[in-house]
Formats: sequence, structure tokens, C-alpha cells
Amino acid sequence: MATSSSPAAAPYDPVEIAQALIRCPSVTPADAGALDALEAYLKPLGFVCERMPFSAPDTPDIDNLYARIGTTAPHFCFAGHSDVVPVGNADAWSVDPFGAEIKAGRLFGRGAADMKGAIACFAAAASRLIAEGSIPGSVSLLITGDEEGPAINGTQRMLEKLAARGETIDHCLVGEPTSVNKLGDMIKIGRRGSINGWLTVTGTQGHVAYPHLADNPVPLLLEMLKRLNDHVLDEGTPHFQPSNLEITTIDVGNPTTNVIPGVARGTVNIRFNDLHDGASLDSWMRQMLDEVVAEKGGTYELKTYNSGNAFLTTPGDFSALASRAVEKVTGLTPELSTSGGTSDARFICKYAPVMEFGLTNATMHKTDENVPVADMRQLADIYEALLRSYFATPPAS
Repeated sequence: MATSSSPAAAPYDPVEIAQALIRCPSVTPADAGALDALEAYLKPLGFVCERMPFSAPDTPDIDNLYARIGTTAPHFCFAGHSDVVPVGNADAWSVDPFGAEIKAGRLFGRGAADMKGAIACFAAAASRLIAEGSIPGSVSLLITGDEEGPAINGTQRMLEKLAARGETIDHCLVGEPTSVNKLGDMIKIGRRGSINGWLTVTGTQGHVAYPHLADNPVPLLLEMLKRLNDHVLDEGTPHFQPSNLEITTIDVGNPTTNVIPGVARGTVNIRFNDLHDGASLDSWMRQMLDEVVAEKGGTYELKTYNSGNAFLTTPGDFSALASRAVEKVTGLTPELSTSGGTSDARFICKYAPVMEFGLTNATMHKTDENVPVADMRQLADIYEALLRSYFATPPAS
């Protein structure tokens, strides 16, 4: 098998890399030097680093980084995001949110768990293999600055560009913080899909004392939302929990007590399994709403946005390889799960088998986000074991 080689380089310390990344306040859509900081570690290893900036109307401009060493198969890709959510009330933090301070054996800072820590661990793991002189294939990092934001000018645009020029990813691991109680207790092999629906019911504004001269849209909105909410979408599937619809807002924008509003709005979100897709759920919602209108009259407008369908990487060689790497380092047998929210794996699954595995998620997006330093060193060991096993016996699935 062809090999890729690079100049000899000493293995990196994952904690040092994580601190450098955390000190860049890269709150979406700002990069704040995070990608430059990562490049500074990858280039000396021999990675060819390519910046991929993208823009689109009504969305923020985003910078992204694609770094690859090697040109041959098999091609193992690590995907992640350098952007972070806002810190919230900075005064509520016990440390500087972007100071990357270590206290009592824990690394603090926005992005420590989600997911600058994992990026650092993967870079450190790759450096260990590269220090030995060669990789029998290719390793890449696909790092976006738009995962916590609209996710329009990030991972999916990068994948489209790679595909257009004929680059193929054989397998991908996303470094999202998937561990729950202990590092290594969970690997994500899929995720449910997510669709939002914005429902608007229009009536006629009027005085509450003269309801016959008005048309109150609120009762119709409430009935529509009740029908949607009461319906059982499914009972789940072998790999997924049941789909669920949640009402997230109800709003009439009415500051007075003696006026019947002219418009009422409600928003729903559906997290759905592989029995559905965005198109089928859009159709189902409209059917339910049409039934209410047929019974009670009125008019409505529904707008939907499907941010990603459910996906599943069926358990097989790839998941077994990752599980063995976790077991080797931690002694734990990870649960193969599809729980939780969405990630950029929903885009990657169209191009390659993909799973997610990273640090514990207990403090992500919270004040005083932090991870144990010992966990970071173990995660780098797991990623190293995964890479070694992958190139020794590339998985078929």
C-alpha cells in the first residue's frame, strides 16, 4: 500500500493545543485566529492546509480549514468545529472564559468540551503516527467555523467542494462530546433529524366587547397545535427512540387586554427517527392543519425548515474498530447510541460512513465549561489507537 510521509516531528501535547485554541474567542461567526492556531500545529507535521471561506446571502461569511496529509486511500477524516457558543454572563464564570486556565486538574474555557479539546486530541494523536515517519494512506481534518451557527457556509459547502474535485473520504469521525458519565461510555452512530415549523393563523382584529365584529385567531391556533401535539408519530425503531414534536413558542404580540388580536403564531420542532424525513413531516403537518380548517374554517400559513434528516451508520467493522480502541484505553465498552441533538455528521453521512466520539458533555455550552486534563490525554490515546487499527486493517463498513 502506498504511504504518505512527512518531516519528522515530535508528538504534540493535546492540552497545549487545546489551550491555544481556547484562547481564540471564536464565537460564531468569528474565527478570532483559531484556524491559524491549528494550522501552526498541523503544517510542521506535513499537513497541506487549505482555507475554505464561503459566503451566501443573508448568512455570515465563514472561514473553514481543510488539512490533509497523504494522497492515497484509505482516507480517514476527522471532522469538527472551531466555533463556540457565546459565554453568556462572563461575570458568572470563575475564570476567564478564554483564558484556558487549568485548575484542580481540569481545563476551563469556552470550547474545552465542545469541541476544541477533541480537535487538539486528534492533532496530537496524528502527530504520534507521523513522528514515526509514515501513514499508509491519508489523514485529514475538516474543521468548520459554522457548526454552532446556521451551518450553511461550513461543513456541507466544504464537502461539496471536495466532491467536485474528486476527493473521497472513506470513513469519518466527528469529535463531538458524546461521552456522558465517563470518557468512552458512548459513541454516536446516528442522530435523529430535526424540522422546525412556523405556523401563522390570521383573523380579524377587534374589540373584545364586540367579538362578532372580529375573528379571533387564537382558538384556531390552539386547536391546530393541540392536534399536532397529541399525535403519536411512532414508537421508535431498533436504533432510534420515538420521534417527538414539541411546541416551542406561542405568540400573539398583544400588549392590551381589550383587543382581539389579528394574528397568532406558534412554532414547533420535531426530532424524528428514520421512519420519516423532512418532506413527509411537512406533508403530515399540512394534512393535520387542513383537517382543522375543514372542521372549523379559517386560514393558516406554514413554513418549515428541515435542518437534517435522521441518519444511521449501521454497526459493523467501523464501529467495532472504534469500540475496541475505547476499550483498550478505558476498559469501557461504549454504548452505540443515536440520542441527542444534531451535528454536522448529518451532512457527512451523505459522503462516508460517520460516527461521533469525544469528551464528556456535562459542561458544554455552560458557564465554567471544563474537561479533566486526564480525559484529554486518554482521548488522544483513543484516537491514536483508532488510527493505528484503522490503517492496519481498514474497515469494510
